[in-house]
Amino acid sequence: MKFFIDTANLDEIQEAFDLGVLDGVTTNPSLMAKEGITGEDNVRNHYKAICDIVDNNVSAEVIATDFDNIVSEGRELAKIDDKIVVKIPMIRDGVKAIKALSSEGIRINCTLIFSAGQAILAAKAGASYVSPFIGRLDDIATDGLALIEQIVGIYQNYGYETEVLAASVRHTMHLIQCAEIGADVATCPLNVITGLLKHPLTDIGLEKFLADHKKANS
Repeated sequence: MKFFIDTANLDEIQEAFDLGVLDGVTTNPSLMAKEGITGEDNVRNHYKAICDIVDNNVSAEVIATDFDNIVSEGRELAKIDDKIVVKIPMIRDGVKAIKALSSEGIRINCTLIFSAGQAILAAKAGASYVSPFIGRLDDIATDGLALIEQIVGIYQNYGYETEVLAASVRHTMHLIQCAEIGADVATCPLNVITGLLKHPLTDIGLEKFLADHKKANS
């Protein structure tokens, strides 16, 4: 399973990359604003800075919601760097734009997926990734992980090449469960990835090893 980090913070992206496990980055306007990145030119420069850190797969989200402007904006985002994946919402004009842009060889991440039917439409239109939001589904007492499993199964049935990108992953159990049910990618904050490092028995074991080493060499 690929690990993407869901942030626009360059320090966090660099830290995840240096850890040696980072496969990509997802961002959105809210994450950009959180870092104080505003204005079209500044946002695009920031996307380029992210691309300069990672090896591939930087999702850059369109703001437009009508077909013509989604396509125009998507083309401009794709010009920033070959690593860019254009992020398009699951709306009627979004699906039409996915078909148009993917036909031009532009990779698409279809975001705000909340049903298997939406995931089927995105795959048929040519999306490279679909992003079901499992945490937000959990918030309304719906099983987000069950949706991931359902989409994975449907894609396997029909040989869709679209990858299932589990989004709104909020804790390490989400991450592990996504791996168990066959998600292709999970995107999450840095602390979720680094949370996989932690286990009390590891800490206890290391403490004992170091204590024994000190005794043997004192």
